[in-house]
Amino acid sequence: MAAYDFNFLLATDSYKITHYKQYPPDINKVYSYFECRRRKGDRFKEVVFFGLQYLLKKYISGQVVTEEKIQQAKLIYQLHFKQSVFDEEGWRRILEKHDGRLPIRIKAIPEGKIIPRGNVLFTVENTDPEFYWLTNYIETMLVQMWYPITVATISWEFKKILAKYLKATSGSLDGLEYKLHDFGYRGVSSQESAALGGAAHLVNFCSTDTVAGLLMAQQYYSCSMAGFSIPAAEHSTIISWGRNREKEAFEYLLEQFPSGPISIVSDSYDIFKACKHIWGDKLKERVMERKEGSTVVIRPDSGDPQETVIEVLRILEESFGSSLNSVGYKLLPSCIRIIQGDGIDIHSIEEILKKLKDEGWSAENLVFGCGSALLQKINRDTLNCAFKCSYVETKGKGMDVYKQPVTDPSKGSKRGRLSLSRNSLGFIETVERGNGKPEEDMLVTVFENGTIVHEYSLEEVRKNARLWEEDLAQLQHNKDALNGDALHDECIMNGVH
Repeated sequence: MAAYDFNFLLATDSYKITHYKQYPPDINKVYSYFECRRRKGDRFKEVVFFGLQYLLKKYISGQVVTEEKIQQAKLIYQLHFKQSVFDEEGWRRILEKHDGRLPIRIKAIPEGKIIPRGNVLFTVENTDPEFYWLTNYIETMLVQMWYPITVATISWEFKKILAKYLKATSGSLDGLEYKLHDFGYRGVSSQESAALGGAAHLVNFCSTDTVAGLLMAQQYYSCSMAGFSIPAAEHSTIISWGRNREKEAFEYLLEQFPSGPISIVSDSYDIFKACKHIWGDKLKERVMERKEGSTVVIRPDSGDPQETVIEVLRILEESFGSSLNSVGYKLLPSCIRIIQGDGIDIHSIEEILKKLKDEGWSAENLVFGCGSALLQKINRDTLNCAFKCSYVETKGKGMDVYKQPVTDPSKGSKRGRLSLSRNSLGFIETVERGNGKPEEDMLVTVFENGTIVHEYSLEEVRKNARLWEEDLAQLQHNKDALNGDALHDECIMNGVH
């Protein structure tokens, strides 16, 4: 239920306050939809849908209109516009007629579903003909769905890359869910961004340091503990010992955490000397005699990521040795591993993994951390997220509507009532103009008249987003993947949507 001190009436773009005066007379229905537009050359071909349940629970469900909030909005907008444009009577009618609950219906694909770009993800319509203007009033808040969708999608892309190289160099996907650790908490713009972005990453992985994401998954997606971490050092806990006592700092940490894995940043002065002379010599026995599962994870945090990882692996191999796994790639002893969190993004991670593979190393030897590239270096245009009106009714008579700007055909919008289903080729498609079959529609009613009517647990969301064998097979055969994209593009260009 929306927080008491949150005023939904003020949670929109200013110009929308005036739109109730701009629609045609006698209009009684406005129907709109949200999508991630598809454009030629897009890096991301699919999107992972996540986060709507949070927005509905936190801001939109329950009684969101009260007399106090109407009066607050009236005053703010009077000062803001310097004239009376606020629809005070309209909001009071919602309060009187619907007890302050929004007469809106939202249908959406199940959270966690992976959907090709260019398809409808959710639709919004008014359920009371008197409040036709409410559908697009709510656009401002709902379009903020771009953020969790984009984070979940980027995290999913990381997962596919990691799965490709882990499978190729180890023969299995064991431990995949722990291969990308969320380092992004400090790099986002707010606590809410950390919570929403952190939870979006947890759709695909179980490894995080962003506590806010854990709390969001617990409160809004019924997951008691969505992600895990291990004790880890930062530079302050190492350099506070002084430059000449780096070995003592490392040794002290091993004593403080005698069991379970521990990550120790080792580049405060010279990562290569630390690995060769401290980890590989003075503390070698201490590392090797730790209990099973009490791995020491070395963290480089500077330099060229690709070259640094390879050199650290080489140095550690000289000291600790290596063995060949079942598919012939080198593997360090289980007592020692690497985590690379500096300079990681969707491009560099593949470059590192490819370099490792080319040098004969298994991806089992390291895990990755990612911060701002996961949670912050994105915007609404990363996936071209848009919310558009596609259908209206005037005096009960329906009309399909659309935009088709001559200056940018990619911004053309869909027409009529929409549904989402699979076509005869097996591709997911958006069916326009009310021509879809209700029994085949993937869109589910999740919100109606102020009430959330369908909820998802994080467990269900993760099942929807799981990596299938055919996804991995397609990654391993780039030619097939490209052909699949071409076929899908052809379907879209031929008007399937």
